[in-house]
Amino acid sequence: MELRFYNSMTRQLEPFTALEPGKVGMYTCGPTVYNFAHIGNFRAYLFEDFLKRTLEFAGYEVKQVMNLTDVDDKTIRGSQAAGKPLKEYTKPYIEAFFADLKVLNVEPAAVYPAATDHIAEMQKLIAALFEKGIAYKSEDGSVYFSVERFPGYGKLAHLDRSALRSGVRIAADEYEKEGVGDFALWKGWDEKDGDVVWDAPWGRGRPGWHLECSAMSMKYLGESFDLHTGGIDNLFPHHENEIAQAEAVTGKPFVHTWMHCAHLRVNGQKMSKSLGNFFTLRDLLEKGYTGREIRYVLLNAQYRQPLNFTFEALAAARTALARIDGCVEALQARVKSGAADNGERVPSHLEAFGAALADDLNAPEAFAALFTLVREANGALNGTLSAAGAQAVLDELARMDKVLGFIFFGAAKAEAEIPAEIAALAEARAQARAAKNWAESDRLRDELAAKGWSVRDSKAGQELKPLAK
Repeated sequence: MELRFYNSMTRQLEPFTALEPGKVGMYTCGPTVYNFAHIGNFRAYLFEDFLKRTLEFAGYEVKQVMNLTDVDDKTIRGSQAAGKPLKEYTKPYIEAFFADLKVLNVEPAAVYPAATDHIAEMQKLIAALFEKGIAYKSEDGSVYFSVERFPGYGKLAHLDRSALRSGVRIAADEYEKEGVGDFALWKGWDEKDGDVVWDAPWGRGRPGWHLECSAMSMKYLGESFDLHTGGIDNLFPHHENEIAQAEAVTGKPFVHTWMHCAHLRVNGQKMSKSLGNFFTLRDLLEKGYTGREIRYVLLNAQYRQPLNFTFEALAAARTALARIDGCVEALQARVKSGAADNGERVPSHLEAFGAALADDLNAPEAFAALFTLVREANGALNGTLSAAGAQAVLDELARMDKVLGFIFFGAAKAEAEIPAEIAALAEARAQARAAKNWAESDRLRDELAAKGWSVRDSKAGQELKPLAK
């Protein structure tokens, strides 16, 4: 199974070859934990989950690293507005993020490094850039990367250097930069940062956002690694600056393949609170949709194409998943019946499924292979399909679901008795909702999700179900 991915660096489809046979190092730009992640963020995280699962489907062992940006302008402003220390402010958003990933059945990364836990690595990288003569300190104590001193700048965005100098106005708080294209490695302490500050040889301050990812990715994946992913909005300047910081120090290629997903739009428009089309995952769950339905919609498009998110698409996902569920339940019933093996088999569509994945993660074609299998399985179930033939289809569906992550095989589990601990949490949530304590209600819902249970509100009350895997 030869994988072909679009490499943003070369702007073309390329056969994927791992730097180390059978193993892939993959870095993912994770959330800035100043608020709940929205569905645009999750479009990117699900694309990356789909990519990771595809690599595993192809036989690779994947080490994924996803960072948590817990120190930047937004987290500092938020913590100060809330009157809380930075770590205390970001903690509930980090917990909510992990709960959301579980609801969406996103495979865990190997490491989730937080920026505030890796200041030493960042300072080491800055020190190396000073030694190379590429970093310089301004009068206010900030440290900048000089684009002019590093000839390799502009690889990913294919920049004309003149564009970094012409027609650009320097912001008032960056007047001490040598060049308009230079970017901050370290921000000198300012009273608006309060107690969010670290000592450094060049002066007290805090790291720049771009620096964080370079330092953490190289710590966990090495100076050169296979894959770096993110949303298209990260391509410039964030990923371009990551390349510059790393390669200026190591002199080695930083990343072999760069992959970026396109934006998500809602009802054909850019997501915006002012337009009323801005949704977090919990907003959609509160409306009665499931993580499985949301995952289905966010995956059902080629990742490099803009995805238009609509409630009609969610309704269609519910119908499509019910069709798959019905097929699975019928197959399970046929297996349970013990019908004698007559040699009949439903044709396999695993090759077509794999070919779609190998073609730059062509999700629509992969979905088509899945539904062709379901249609033909339903036809065979109306005939003389044996227990062995039904089990063969279930095995193929399970193989596909290793990548898709939304087929539910647990009808029996869904009917299981609700554990006492889960029932108690659900009752506490019902009381919080009755008291209109929405923050506590949300917290308890996240705790239930973390323990593997979804909760849906209806006129009849709360409905608890094990999360479909």
